Amino acid sequence: MNPIDTLFTTLRAAGRKAFIPFLPAGDPDLAFTGDLLPRVAAAGASLIEIGFPFSDPIADGPTIQASYTRALSKRVALADIFATTRRAKELGVGVPMVAMASYSLIWKKGPEAFITEALAAGIVGAVVPDLPVEEAADLGAIAKDLGFALTLLVTPTTSPDRAAKIVAACTGFVYVVSLVGITGQQATAAPPIEAMMSRLRSMTDRPLCVGFGVSRPEHVRAFAPLCDGVIVGTALVKQIETAGSPDRRAAADAVVELVRELAGSLPA
Repeated sequence: MNPIDTLFTTLRAAGRKAFIPFLPAGDPDLAFTGDLLPRVAAAGASLIEIGFPFSDPIADGPTIQASYTRALSKRVALADIFATTRRAKELGVGVPMVAMASYSLIWKKGPEAFITEALAAGIVGAVVPDLPVEEAADLGAIAKDLGFALTLLVTPTTSPDRAAKIVAACTGFVYVVSLVGITGQQATAAPPIEAMMSRLRSMTDRPLCVGFGVSRPEHVRAFAPLCDGVIVGTALVKQIETAGSPDRRAAADAVVELVRELAGSLPA
């Protein structure tokens, strides 16, 4: 069983929800990322989503785009990210790690090679935001054979027929985009998201995790009854922005404290 499946089985049995922080790899450098991973895990992360820098990110707002630009300016390479997560795993990061990666990065490496190296580096799944479900069969088959979880995105504008295909293709969790727009916008648990979650529940028993616009404790509390997990990215990356200054420790402490606060907002 993939560690993501084990995680959500355990959480559901306990009546609990997952807190999933997003951390961009290599901002301001991979040493910072590597130091942050075990601290974030200890602060309450159930699963950690690691952003693989890409020059043309999909749906990411200016905060995450700027983070990727900073990482790419340091020439962060795929092998270096894998080396960082491997070391984090060896240091005892006890929660699953997943990649948030453009399909172009996976395709360039080769899907089987990417997944094999990711698993060896402690990464057990990938969120692939720009992979259309109509083109996901080949990657999905390779991922299934290797025990690697594949997650695709469902948005408020996804038609019911297409949403059914997307959730059927997911083998980890389903990433539910809470709003129309880009990351970093404010979101609330409005009736449309409630209706969308209800429709998705009727289509799949896969865990449904909500992201985009989730940044404050009240957002976490509002979404928790609707989903299996909440994903927070931009709010954390805003704290990482200051890590390029001399006081890197203060930036890391701010990230860890925010993770602790947001994770603590979920029902026990």
